[in-house]
Amino acid sequence: MTEHIEISEMDKQIVRLLQGEFPLVAEPYKALAAEIGITEEELLDRIAVLREEKKIRKMGAVLRHREVGFTANVLCVWDVPDAQVDEVARRMAEHPRVSHCYDRNRTPDWRYNLYTMIHGFSRAECEDIADELAAASGIAERCMLYTKKEWKKTSMRYFTE
Repeated sequence: MTEHIEISEMDKQIVRLLQGEFPLVAEPYKALAAEIGITEEELLDRIAVLREEKKIRKMGAVLRHREVGFTANVLCVWDVPDAQVDEVARRMAEHPRVSHCYDRNRTPDWRYNLYTMIHGFSRAECEDIADELAAASGIAERCMLYTKKEWKKTSMRYFTE
């Protein structure tokens, strides 16, 4: 049975704001707050409460990699000893050209358990980045799955009614 969680109209407005375009100004939260008639401090306080209550999990930027010139993208999957996954993932996630880093369960026919999305200006550059990650982590066993076509570049949107 799913637990029903109440969310106020103000919190819905805040979620709508946060899933939209982030203003590129000196005080972006102040600009967002003004859109719904509250102060920057009120907005930041409500965001903190929403996170504490686990009503929102994260906020992050979506890199439109092609728009900034990255023409080569590769999902690099790694065979990492299970006991080292957290440490290796932290190290790999710190690389500025890695936009995603997450672990997955192995299956009988797929031994890879750590996935990194690498962005570069060429396949050769992606290979060099993967080599850097391998050297820094001590993990060599990998498979590189290059992007052929981008199918979706949108995130889930809530309270759009």
